[in-house]
Amino acid sequence: ALPLWISAEQVRIMTVTDAAADYAHEMAKKMRSLGIRVSVDDRQEKIGYKIREARNERTPYMLVVGEKEAGENTFAVRKRGAGEIGSMNADEFMQLVIKEDKEKAIW
Repeated sequence: ALPLWISAEQVRIMTVTDAAADYAHEMAKKMRSLGIRVSVDDRQEKIGYKIREARNERTPYMLVVGEKEAGENTFAVRKRGAGEIGSMNADEFMQLVIKEDKEKAIW
């Protein structure tokens, strides 16, 4: 389990439905432009399976996106070791990751 700033994949965005896929890819593109290493998991799998897989791969941040989150420009945020943090605005989350990356925090 590598710290955020060393991890090859810092954030994984996971979609609940196909309706949220465009939003997930749009946010991933925005994160990449800010230097955040992100991937999108929009496979046709159950969300529990996607979360378990990301947790087993020790992904630092897991973002769950459904229609509600896409409409509100938010993410349901899960952090490795802390579990579910709750809903967070997309811009706030990106600033949080950038800050943690610069501080080189170990958690």
